[in-house]
Amino acid sequence: MPRCRDVAELVTAYIERALPPRRWLAVRLHLAMCGPCQRYVAQMRAAIRFLGHMPALPPPAPEREEEIMASLPPASPGSSRGSSRGSIP
Repeated sequence: MPRCRDVAELVTAYIERALPPRRWLAVRLHLAMCGPCQRYVAQMRAAIRFLGHMPALPPPAPEREEEIMASLPPASPGSSRGSSRGSIP
């Protein structure tokens, strides 16, 4: 059975039913017994609903990229800032 940490890592895939059936069921069984994880999944579902109602914003103009990047705090070692993946550290 997955641990709380596993559930936290799998929560999006669980909500979207993108897990293999056995893995989804294992997470479901964990949730049946774990109040903190139940609350976490409920919070994630609420956040997804809320964000789904937000209007899409256009990206900033390319000429503003340097200004925006300069306004961010320095990247910490091991962060992905500046990588081509575009993820938030």
